[in-house]
Amino acid sequence: MAIKLDQNLLVELGLGSMPDEEKRALLNHIYETLEMRVGMRLADQMSNEQLDEFEKYFEAKDDAGAFHWLETNFPNYKQIVEDEYVKLKEEVRQSAPQILQAALSNQVQQPAQTYANSEPNQLASDNFIPPAPSQPMPTDDGQTLPPYTPGV
Repeated sequence: MAIKLDQNLLVELGLGSMPDEEKRALLNHIYETLEMRVGMRLADQMSNEQLDEFEKYFEAKDDAGAFHWLETNFPNYKQIVEDEYVKLKEEVRQSAPQILQAALSNQVQQPAQTYANSEPNQLASDNFIPPAPSQPMPTDDGQTLPPYTPGV
């Protein structure tokens, strides 16, 4: 299954009426949260040696190598991506009324901001590579969506 973080996802989650700049910010937030969660789950399963190996691909900016390494060492990683995506979508769906209300009230209070080079992320589960997990990744409790702040 291909995962796309775009306008269609926001419509599916009941957030299609958000202002465009808020949509971009939320899609980026969802992408970063998904990256963090997948990275944490994989890091929990990696030995120190594996963490070091995986990190080398990121230092070299070798996405193809990192993807191949993940497929070889963690053949279930695509399922981890899918599982985390499904959980995250449900959390956003449950929070949609509050997110929409905050985004719309923020739009009234502040003039529209320009987000240059801030296109929504297109993400396919076939090539999703989480960040190198050697650095600490902040999380609330690892299970809930961090608060989304409209306009940030």
